[in-house]
Amino acid sequence: MSDADTDATTDEHDTTVLVVDDERGLADLYTIWLEDDYNVKTAYSGTEAIDAIDPTIDVALLDRQMPDVSGDDVLDELRERGIECRVAMVTAVEPELDIIGLGFDDYLQKPVDRDTLLETVGRLQRRSTYDDTVAEFFAAARKQALLSESDDPTITDSAEFSALESDLASLRDDLDDVVADFDDADYEVLFRQLSGPDGDTDDG
Repeated sequence: MSDADTDATTDEHDTTVLVVDDERGLADLYTIWLEDDYNVKTAYSGTEAIDAIDPTIDVALLDRQMPDVSGDDVLDELRERGIECRVAMVTAVEPELDIIGLGFDDYLQKPVDRDTLLETVGRLQRRSTYDDTVAEFFAAARKQALLSESDDPTITDSAEFSALESDLASLRDDLDDVVADFDDADYEVLFRQLSGPDGDTDDG
């Protein structure tokens, strides 16, 4: 194995993922999928998740609907403690306007397959190395994309959605010098968000 391969493996295994789901079978399945590449902590309730929170966590996968403490509350606790990990909600809950105020980075609707889960964790781990503005942009862009796909026209016509789009536009203006280290997938997402209606970037 080359030095580069060794470094990559070391970096991967230095990443700690917190898996939280009250469906034990799902939580264990996600853990099995991830444990070859990451350090994994598994919690079967929101209470267990809060007990497991510490500064070593790099990525958290949170179910939203749990009977004791919800995934939203676990997310709030992470942020209140200043844990700067990347967070994906992995849930059966349809995204609605309430997601705008949640501090997550990605949102996956169940059922989630192995490739999607691994790709998401890898992407979020990479984003932890990006400038804060980039992370904020991707989080806002993900929420905008999710809500844009809603069949409920009151969502995209709402003041909250308009405010989200304004925030996204402001973040877009701050991204001039922070894209050099993007991988192809993230750069493609960013390019689509930066592109105008004719496919030309806003800044020409």
